[in-house]
Amino acid sequence: MKHTLSVLVQNKPGVLARTAGLFSRRGYNIESLTVGVTENENVSRMTIVVTGDDTVVEQVTKQLNKLIEVIKVSDLTKESYVDRELVLIKVTADGSNRGEIMQLVDVFRARIVDVAAKSLIVEVTGDEEKIVALIAMLKQFGIKEIVRTGTLALGRGPKVIQSGKD
Repeated sequence: MKHTLSVLVQNKPGVLARTAGLFSRRGYNIESLTVGVTENENVSRMTIVVTGDDTVVEQVTKQLNKLIEVIKVSDLTKESYVDRELVLIKVTADGSNRGEIMQLVDVFRARIVDVAAKSLIVEVTGDEEKIVALIAMLKQFGIKEIVRTGTLALGRGPKVIQSGKD
């Protein structure tokens, strides 16, 4: 089962390496990892997607909480949350199929962000299902390259950031 963890950490050098190292030392694969500064410049939020049962995620959560720089760990999978991913897809496009690709992109509420003689770059933001569906549809035209940001997620409801350890 996929779990989406939201980890608030102190915004300091080396925190990302220590956090990722914790997963690799225990043999857990991180499927997606995004990091960015929050509304507080001294705090960053890591969104980590990992596959494992509840026991594995509970163990990882306990280990993360032992790191000095970690402020709070939340398994968003057990809560109501919003998640999104940004993807850029370079697709083979010429005069014969460009219009069809543009219509498809419009249906998915994506955007064309670059046009070249023999390709288009499509930007799409959404949940994993939407991303996977668009990629599947664009494969028929020939996908040249894909780059993905990884999952970003926030729990619904009240603000959960804290100034220090619980």
